[in-house]
Amino acid sequence: MPKARISGTGFFVPPKVMTNNDLSQLMDTSDEWIQERTGVKERRWAKPNTGNTTSEMGVKAAKIAIEDANIKQDDIDFLIFATLSPDYYFPGPGVLVQELLGLDTIGALDVRAQCSGFVYALSIADQYIKTGMYKNILVIGSEYQSYGID
Repeated sequence: MPKARISGTGFFVPPKVMTNNDLSQLMDTSDEWIQERTGVKERRWAKPNTGNTTSEMGVKAAKIAIEDANIKQDDIDFLIFATLSPDYYFPGPGVLVQELLGLDTIGALDVRAQCSGFVYALSIADQYIKTGMYKNILVIGSEYQSYGID
């Protein structure tokens, strides 16, 4: 039976950092209050129309992961995209990434299971690899929450 393994990873975040102190200037909160309840010190903020939609950020990370895995884009057989915040509800981000990367003839699956979505996506990829259905699966987890926050 084939075994699944993670052969490459990639990471991308927008450059703008929003700290808890920044938030305290906009609303009645404090760094201490946020950290005590969530452990979060800072988050990234993606401005609209800057090339940082859910799909675009996924593509940027995917390109790094493909290089890290030392494979070519053409070696990818299947794509699984996990997100709570798709660019559109239809079509899903999986097919948008497929088009942006030029992966014309492979399947693309979206997983929308909130926080656990990426773990589910890895589990699905693992099963597809173990059954021999696919050899190289690109798994992407990407979120763009900035647009949904006032």
